[in-house]
Amino acid sequence: MDRRTVISGLGALTLAGVPGVAAAAPPGHRKVPKGFLWGSAISAHQSEGNNVNSDMWLNETVPGTLFREPSGDACDSYHRYGEDMRIAASLGFNCYRFGIEWARIEPRPGVFSLAELDHYKTMLETCHALGLSPMVTFCHFTTPRWFAARGGFEAPDAPDLFARFAGTAAGHFGSLLTAATTFNEINAPRLITVLAPGSEKARPLIDRMLAASARACGSDRFGSWIFADAVRIEPPTRIAHVKAYAAIKAAGPAKVGISLSMQEFQPATGGTAKVAALNRALYDTWLEPSVPSDFIGVQTYTRVMIGPDGALPVPTGAEQTDSGYEYYPPALGAMVRYAAQASGKPVFITESGIATGDDARRIAFIDATLAEVRQCLADGIDLRGYLHWSLLDNYEWTRGYDHRFGLVAVDRKTFKRTPKASAHHLGRIVKSGLI
Repeated sequence: MDRRTVISGLGALTLAGVPGVAAAAPPGHRKVPKGFLWGSAISAHQSEGNNVNSDMWLNETVPGTLFREPSGDACDSYHRYGEDMRIAASLGFNCYRFGIEWARIEPRPGVFSLAELDHYKTMLETCHALGLSPMVTFCHFTTPRWFAARGGFEAPDAPDLFARFAGTAAGHFGSLLTAATTFNEINAPRLITVLAPGSEKARPLIDRMLAASARACGSDRFGSWIFADAVRIEPPTRIAHVKAYAAIKAAGPAKVGISLSMQEFQPATGGTAKVAALNRALYDTWLEPSVPSDFIGVQTYTRVMIGPDGALPVPTGAEQTDSGYEYYPPALGAMVRYAAQASGKPVFITESGIATGDDARRIAFIDATLAEVRQCLADGIDLRGYLHWSLLDNYEWTRGYDHRFGLVAVDRKTFKRTPKASAHHLGRIVKSGLI
């Protein structure tokens, strides 16, 4: 659970001779297909800072919050997006996935800020000027505070309001918008109940936090999408995606996809039927032809062992990331194949990464996941790109700033960006033209 200052100075970072930088991909590796997108992903709220009109900003600061710390200035990417993009371009990337913040663009119902629309339009222009193909996320877990105070996506007209926002923004961006996803991890509310089997016990704490946010707004309700009841929120989210897809497509030439959190479910003893049921409920329902999309964005971090009653703990002795996930890179290849076969559509890896303070493990993770990418391409899978999560060490929602996914370290006081050895390592691979 992503900016801003147009092109000026800072020149390309020199990669040659940087300590810890690995050699380019060795001979014998596959040549990267023409048009393959290499890049990094980032979200608005997690990196921009001071997203004060959003539902999440309020949730972070009310009494009884579940958030370890507020987002505050985040990475100040709202003002420093140009520097971030130049770093990405210097690494050889040709794609940059970022989010636009609905709460900034429509701070009050029906009132659209031309200044903010122009801000994001300038971001798109900067991407193109740097040779980065932009992929824009229209909702990365956050919504305007006024929208949440109406009940969020559970309000009867919520899908129409989201489509109005999406169409307005896409119309303003025009041909600069080349690719987009409506929601980040549209299946996330339901997946949370699987990945965190005890999450139902947190429901009273979530409801208390949302009630405090409602009171702060003078409302009797507060609907934050990521904290919503999965059964209630899924139908209106589906309608919102369908309507936003149509609105974005009507506004310009962009390819519009669906982004899914796709962790690999593997059966333990007695778990085969449960795995099939989870795949149907969490993935298949979004991959069927009735859900419009031009591509599928796969976001895979781990595998989950499944018994007859659901998710099991990480196997004894298995390495875990700082997020508590099992370190299991082969899951990425499995889920790329699953998405391609189930949907029959092109696939992008819109997120792949690891939370760790040990950058050597990040390098190893990159190598292992790229081996999966290489094999998928060898097998003829229509895989169009690999985007690493995340460019920056940014705000990680309820876990605050302790979990570091970034290729680039960010000083919390000065906002100085320092590319890690893993950034240079991935950059050398990208520039080699091989995988």
